[in-house]
Amino acid sequence: MFSLRLVEHPLPTTEREVDGLVAWLIDTLSLVRKRGDATADHGRAGPVHRLLRDHLLGAPHQSWDAQMLADELAQMPASLNHHLARLVETGLIGFTNEGKGWRKYFLRGGSLTNAVAYLQQHATLIVQQRFNLLDARWGRSGEPLPVELPEDEHASFSIGLVDHRPLQTGAEGDELSHWMNDFGLLGERPGAEIAADSLSVRLFSTLLQRDLPLSLDEAAEIHGGQKARVGRILDRFRATGMVERVPRTDRLNTALWTAMTSQHQRRGEDWMLKKGGFQRLLNEKQQTGLLQSLGKGTLSIENVAKHLASVEARDQMLLLNLLGGRLPMGYRMSGASASAVQRRVQDRLDRVLRRMVRVAGLLDEALAAQASD
Repeated sequence: MFSLRLVEHPLPTTEREVDGLVAWLIDTLSLVRKRGDATADHGRAGPVHRLLRDHLLGAPHQSWDAQMLADELAQMPASLNHHLARLVETGLIGFTNEGKGWRKYFLRGGSLTNAVAYLQQHATLIVQQRFNLLDARWGRSGEPLPVELPEDEHASFSIGLVDHRPLQTGAEGDELSHWMNDFGLLGERPGAEIAADSLSVRLFSTLLQRDLPLSLDEAAEIHGGQKARVGRILDRFRATGMVERVPRTDRLNTALWTAMTSQHQRRGEDWMLKKGGFQRLLNEKQQTGLLQSLGKGTLSIENVAKHLASVEARDQMLLLNLLGGRLPMGYRMSGASASAVQRRVQDRLDRVLRRMVRVAGLLDEALAAQASD
C-alpha cells in the first residue's frame, strides 16, 4: 500500500554532496522520526542513511535481501525490515518474491529519478481521487470577507498521502476521521483523535461548514478544550495546505472601536486628529461625531460602524493601522470550494515534488560520478 508523509524543506545548499542530498531526501520523506541533529554526523551514520547511500541508491541495478543488508549494516533483521517496509510504502523501493528465500529489494526503475517519477504520479493521483470525500461534506458558501487579506505567512507544508482502503468493521472512528488521519490532519500518532467525535474531527467539520474564519476563542467556546491545544490542532491543519489563517476583517468595527477608545484615553483628541488618521481619512462630520462620542464615553461598536459606513474598507484598515490597532486572526478552509482547496494542496505538493525531482537528478549524477572514480 502506498503511504508516505512529505515535509517541505528548502533545497540542499550542497548540490553535489551525496550525504547532504540523501539527508534531505530522508527528511522530506520523514523516514526517520528524529534526525540526529545533536550528533556530529547529523544522523548520517544511521541505518536508513547508509541503507540508501551505500546500497539501494548506490547500487541501483542490484537487488538486496534483508539478511544481506542486515549483515552489511550490522542491524537486526527485524529492525531493518521496518525501514524497508517504510521505503516500500513510499513507492521508491520495490521487492520481488521470485525464487526461494528472502525478498529481494531494489530501487524502482533503476534510478532515483525514475523512482521519484512513480512517487510523483501516485501522490498526485491520491489527491485527485480522495478529495471526493471533502466535496461530499462541504457546506461553505464561499462568501468572502469585507476585505480579503492574504495569509501573512504560510505554515511549513507537511502532508500524509495514503491509498484508499475500506474501513474495517469495528474499527474506531469513521470515514472522515480516517481520511483526516491519512492526510496527516491528526498528527503522526493520532491516538484518541481517530475517534469520530474527537476534538480534531469536530474542529475540521466546523471549518467545512463555516464561512467566517474561526478564532481560537470561538473554537474553544464551541468545542471545549484548552486554547493552546486547539491552536496546535488548527496549525496542524494549516500545515497540510487545507486551512489558512487570515485576519478577521469581519471584526474590523470592533477592532477600530478598541483602538479608538484606547488611544483617546492615552493620547487625546489632538493625537487622534493628526497622527491617528482622523484628518487624513475622515471628513469633518465623521471626525466630530466620533470625537464627541469618545469624549462623552458613549462610543459603541454600532456608532463606529455608522460613522464609517461611507469609508472604503481598505481606508478603514489603514485607519486601524494608524491607530495602532490590530485585527484578530481566524482559521478557515483555504478555498471557497472543495475543488479550490484541492488545487491549493496540489500546488503546495507540486512544489515539494519538483524539489524531489531536482534532488533525485543530482543524486543520480553524484552517485554515478562517485562510482566511476
